[in-house]
Amino acid sequence: MHRLTQRVGPFALTRTLAWLRLCAIAGQCVAVLVCAWWMQLAIPLLPLLIGIGLLAVFAVFAAWRLRQPWPVRQAETIGHIAFDTLVLGYLLYFTGGASNPFITLLLVPIALSAAALSARAIATVSTLAGIAYLVLLYWHVPLPTAMHENASGRFSLHVAGMGVNFVISALLLGFFINRLANVLRLQQQEVQRVRERALRDEGILAIATQAAGAAHELNTPLSTMRTLLPELRREHAADAPLIDDLALLEGQVDRCRTILREMVAFGQAQLSQEPEHLSVAQFIHGCLERFQLLRPEADLTVQLDSATADIVLRTPPGLRHALLNLLNNAADASALRDSQKVELDVHHENQWLQLSVRDHGPGFVAGGQQLALGISQKQTGLGIGLALAEATAERLNGELIAGNHGNGAEVCLRLPLAVIAGTP
Repeated sequence: MHRLTQRVGPFALTRTLAWLRLCAIAGQCVAVLVCAWWMQLAIPLLPLLIGIGLLAVFAVFAAWRLRQPWPVRQAETIGHIAFDTLVLGYLLYFTGGASNPFITLLLVPIALSAAALSARAIATVSTLAGIAYLVLLYWHVPLPTAMHENASGRFSLHVAGMGVNFVISALLLGFFINRLANVLRLQQQEVQRVRERALRDEGILAIATQAAGAAHELNTPLSTMRTLLPELRREHAADAPLIDDLALLEGQVDRCRTILREMVAFGQAQLSQEPEHLSVAQFIHGCLERFQLLRPEADLTVQLDSATADIVLRTPPGLRHALLNLLNNAADASALRDSQKVELDVHHENQWLQLSVRDHGPGFVAGGQQLALGISQKQTGLGIGLALAEATAERLNGELIAGNHGNGAEVCLRLPLAVIAGTP
């Protein structure tokens, strides 16, 4: 399953600023050393190195802050931007102020803030950058030049600096804004998944409500039929074919009453939230007994290794019904091709318990929405079996993977042992 690990907002921007700050420290060190040693410019080396050192100390603090559990607020992010702007303005003050080609780097925080912060925060960041520019426009240390250079050489040097600044700005804006845009797309996809999940859960809740009402209403007519059927058998004792039909009908009525009692018991267990402590072998055996009662015609093959069979599970009430739904769907799918074969493969791998159900039917339609509530590929299906199984998997932090194999469809219910495994 896809899970969102980022959000567009203060935290994402603060983390982006942390990476950008590291790039800035490296670039500033290279620029200062090149100007001082290679170009032999008489720049104030010590104040510049002090400013870069302060930025490095703040970068260490910011990295520590991002690892803390408390959330990053918008005001804190603005504080990080303010410190970066202050240090950049300090460095530009000793290197020509507004005449320095790298003055446009003050626009980078504004561009990044526009993708992650509110309008008021963007206005604040823009105001900080504007104040820094105005201060540097009137108060700065002129940028010195090499002794052998004339006015033309100084102009060429300024143009070269502008070119380098353009490349740096383009790379920074392109990379980090693309990163923030990817986070925004991930957030939109997660919102869409949450919306679809809420609609599905709402449909499941509606079905459960109707099922509870139907179970309550069906109990009375079933009790009436269970009372009348023995009397009919006594009245028509001489009619052997009718007696057989009535006996079959009485068995079906008892089966319906048993199903209703199990529904009530399942609801009580679900409300109690007390899982059963069973080994995998016991859990699978209980599911198979119930499945064979429901589908005696099915030819079920089970693969369960001894290492997996001994694992003890804290079995939630819904897990048994999820597996039964998958087995029942597989039996229906196999019947579409006049086959009764159903395969169940149970094993564990990398701390995951995998329950794979395979049928010998037509398989899933490519690109189909096989997990959508109310959509079924069977003519008699209600389209809720896979949706219920998927809801159970998500509730247990697992996943339901549906696909095709060589002879039909395969649905794999993967559950983390960290959630469902335990000792009684």
